[in-house]
Amino acid sequence: MKAYQTKISKLPGTSYAEVRKQAITVFNQLKKRTKRRPYARSAYFNKQKIFFDYFWPHLYQKNPEERFKRLKYFSAAIEVIKNSRITPTSKENPNNRSEILHRFLGLTKNKGLFYVQIKEDKKGNKKYFISCFPA
Repeated sequence: MKAYQTKISKLPGTSYAEVRKQAITVFNQLKKRTKRRPYARSAYFNKQKIFFDYFWPHLYQKNPEERFKRLKYFSAAIEVIKNSRITPTSKENPNNRSEILHRFLGLTKNKGLFYVQIKEDKKGNKKYFISCFPA
């Protein structure tokens, strides 16, 4: 599987609080662009909107160490969503047949591999950014 090379490295910081603050800043820049739900337009899905409804609740289900690891890739994951045209691995969600899970592979500026997971609702054809995590 081919990986999308980002121009962004991981978010710097040695503690969860530092990385979270930077991730919130990046997210707030996305949020400022709309009055409603924050989104990013995806190159792969023909500029369709990818919403962030599930990312933060999914992240807070994880333990703090796992949250720290995942948030480090947040800004790079947004770049992958916006710019990647590389075909992801896609499969039907085994828990819910009305959803498709797409998994993009990304490569940070410092050559760190990570995944970006997007959930597609078959009925409404809406797409949601679920998670980003190291490979």
